[in-house]
Amino acid sequence: MKKGQILEGKVLRVDFPNKGIVEVEEDKVVVKNTIPGQKVQFAINKIRKGKKEGRLLEVLEKSPLEQRDKACKSFGNCGGCSYQTLQYKKQLDLKRNQVKKLIDQAVNTDYVFEGIIKSPNEWAYRNKMEFSFGDEYKDGPLALGLHKRGSFYDILTVDDCCLVDKDYNSILRCVLDYCTEIGADYFHKATHEGYLRHLLVRKAVKTGEILINIVTTTQEAWIRDEGNSKTDIFANMIERLLNLELSGSIVGIQHTYNDSVADVIKCDRLVQLYGRDHIYEELLGLKFKISTFSFFQTNSLGAELLYSKAREYVGEIKDKVIFDLYSGTGTIAQLLAAIAKKITGVEIVEEAVEAARANAALNGLTNCEFIAGDVLKVIDDLKDDKPDLIVLDPPRDGIHPKALDKIIDFGVDRIVYISCKPTSLARDLEILQEKGYKVEKVCVVDMFPQTVHIETVVLLWKA
Repeated sequence: MKKGQILEGKVLRVDFPNKGIVEVEEDKVVVKNTIPGQKVQFAINKIRKGKKEGRLLEVLEKSPLEQRDKACKSFGNCGGCSYQTLQYKKQLDLKRNQVKKLIDQAVNTDYVFEGIIKSPNEWAYRNKMEFSFGDEYKDGPLALGLHKRGSFYDILTVDDCCLVDKDYNSILRCVLDYCTEIGADYFHKATHEGYLRHLLVRKAVKTGEILINIVTTTQEAWIRDEGNSKTDIFANMIERLLNLELSGSIVGIQHTYNDSVADVIKCDRLVQLYGRDHIYEELLGLKFKISTFSFFQTNSLGAELLYSKAREYVGEIKDKVIFDLYSGTGTIAQLLAAIAKKITGVEIVEEAVEAARANAALNGLTNCEFIAGDVLKVIDDLKDDKPDLIVLDPPRDGIHPKALDKIIDFGVDRIVYISCKPTSLARDLEILQEKGYKVEKVCVVDMFPQTVHIETVVLLWKA
C-alpha cells in the first residue's frame, strides 16, 4: 500500500475510539467514522511502523446494523454524530463491547462487569453547545454550527441538531439570520481577520434557564463603517432573542471578546448584555450555579446516573475523609459530602474551584474544601490529611504517571475511578494493579448517545 492509494474494504469491527478496522485482502487498515459491516472506499493517508490508516471517502454499502434513517440533515457530513443510523440498543451494545474488550486486556484477575447504563434521553440530552461561525465552502454565505467532518475550516449550519432541544436551534437560527442581515463577517483562521467567532448556549434541564454568549474579536471597524454603534446592534439582537417562543427562559445574554489566533473559545473580556451571568441546574437534590465557561457534565440526567453509580461504588463513608481529585466544579464532592466527614477536592482550573466553593455554600455544605492547583503538585501538601478513600475523575488523557504514584502512596483501601476515555483508563488500571490494587467492578454509562464517546466507572480495592 502507498499513501494516496484509494481502496475498498469491509469494516470488521470498530475499536474505541472510533477506529474502524477494515479488511483489504489480507491486510487491515484503520478507517475512522465507520460502522461494523459497512463496505467503504477510503484513501491511505498514513503508513507508520507497519500500521496503516485511511480517510473515509464514501460508504459503498450500508451495514446490516443500520436499520433507521438519519435524524438530521447534516448527519454524515457533520463531525458531531457517528451512530444515528443505529438503533439505540445497537449503539449500547457496540460501546459496551468496546469498553469490555479494553478492560479485559488490562485487568489480570476476575472482576464484575455490570454492563452499560443507557442515557435517560436518547435525543436532545445536551445542556451545552458551542457553535462556530464560518462558511460551508470557500466564499460561501455565513454559516453557524459545527465543523464539517474532517475539516478545519468548513462549518455546517446545524439548525436541526437532534442532540439538543428545539430552543438551541431557534436561538442559532435567530443569531445567524441577524448577523447575516447586519453584514458581520466571521473570523478567518488563515488571515486572522473578521469579527464573529462562536455562539455558546447553555440550558439547564431541570430549571429551563438559558444562558447565551456570542464570542467575537475586537475588530469592530465594520460597525463604524455602517454608521451604527455596537450598542444598537446588540440591543436589536437581544430584542429578537427575547421575543423567541421557547420552552425555556433566557436569563442572561453575554458578549465575549477573544482575539486569540487559535481556534479556541477563550475569554479576553466579557460584557453582560442582559440579565445574569449564570444559570442554575439541579442534580440529585443539589443546586448548582453554572456560568458560561464552567465545566459541567453535558448530559444532566445522564450525570445523575453516573454519579449515583459512583456513589454506590464509594459505599459506606460515614466519618471518613475523601479526596476528590480532578474535582471540576465539585459535583461529586458535594454529592458525597452529606454522608462523609470531610471532602477535599483538587482541580487545576481556578474558575471551576471558585464555582465549587460557591455551589457548596449554595447547598449549605461546610465539610467541603476545594484547592486550586495541579494534582501532581498539590498532592504533596496533602500528606498530613490522610484520606480513607479517593475518587478520581481525570481529563481524557488520564492521570500523570508521577501523580498516580503519589496517589497510590496514600494506600487507601478503595479507589473509585471515573473515566471519559477507556484507553487512558486501561493504561492507568495496569499501573494500579501492579501496585497492589484489584479491579472489583466496572460499569459503563452512556452519556453521549449517537456519538462514539462513553463514561466508565471502576471500583478498585487494595489487595
